[in-house]
Amino acid sequence: MSTQDHPRLVPHFGTLQATALNMSNMVGIGPFITIPLLMSAMGGPQAMLGWLVALLIVIPDGMIWSELGASLPGSGGSYIYLREAYGREKLGRMMAFLFIWQFILSGPLEIASGYIGFAKYLGYVWPTISPWQTRAVAASVGIINILLLYRQIRHIGRITVSLWVGTLLTTLAVIVTGLFYFDPKLAFDFPAGAFQFSTGFLFGLGAASRIGVYDYLGYYDVCYIGDEVKDPGRVIPRSIIISVIAVALIYVAINFSIIGVVPWREFVPAESSPNADFIVSIFMQKTYGSGVAYFFTAMVLWTAFGSCFALLLGYSRMP
Repeated sequence: MSTQDHPRLVPHFGTLQATALNMSNMVGIGPFITIPLLMSAMGGPQAMLGWLVALLIVIPDGMIWSELGASLPGSGGSYIYLREAYGREKLGRMMAFLFIWQFILSGPLEIASGYIGFAKYLGYVWPTISPWQTRAVAASVGIINILLLYRQIRHIGRITVSLWVGTLLTTLAVIVTGLFYFDPKLAFDFPAGAFQFSTGFLFGLGAASRIGVYDYLGYYDVCYIGDEVKDPGRVIPRSIIISVIAVALIYVAINFSIIGVVPWREFVPAESSPNADFIVSIFMQKTYGSGVAYFFTAMVLWTAFGSCFALLLGYSRMP
């Protein structure tokens, strides 16, 4: 069989589309629902250190993904890296096989968490939503994503960038609002002994860092569609580094914007606060009223949908 008889994937994703894919995956619903959890981990604004520690973890990891993606571009990402690193007919064959099997379990669960997050945030505008309606909404979002992804890669690239623009507008709305209404006394309202070094401080920092790493995950999404990336040796590393740095700045700005308007004591501990699930919508409600808060919640849902879209796009290339 000649090489022309083999199906070929079209390399269409450039730096713009690749960065949009990574950032859409990274932002999603995560920072809008984990802020109360982050603050609860250390009991105050000092929990922001968790995002700094997480950043120091994901930057070197992102560089590793950049090297692998640039040198071994192809569909499947980790499957290819494990197979080639340990030998196609030796240990690599087993490692790649085991990766696919664990992915069959973990991949759908990770995607489902995005759908569930979307459905839960809908509770701000639909407070009477029942458990079965939540499941129906989550399933519907998944079906819409599949329908959108069932098309040529050049069209998928346009959809990815469009969803990413919505994500940027959502985060920009939070940051700009925070700049206008920022109160340093609220943002830096540290509890007594906030930075006292102890075992409890370390455990709290570890918990906050774990949440931070979770929020950063997704910077490697472009590596899963390596066959569809133009000039992967340049595009993949650039998109990963740009995504990590840009999202780090966005997260810090969003957090300070929120805790500079909404006192962190109102949603800590997260488990007992009725506002913890919709903290960003409450933030908008405090500043502009319910009408704007409802509109902004729709923007958050757009961002969550974009994250699910990006996640399913990358993961669909593994099988």
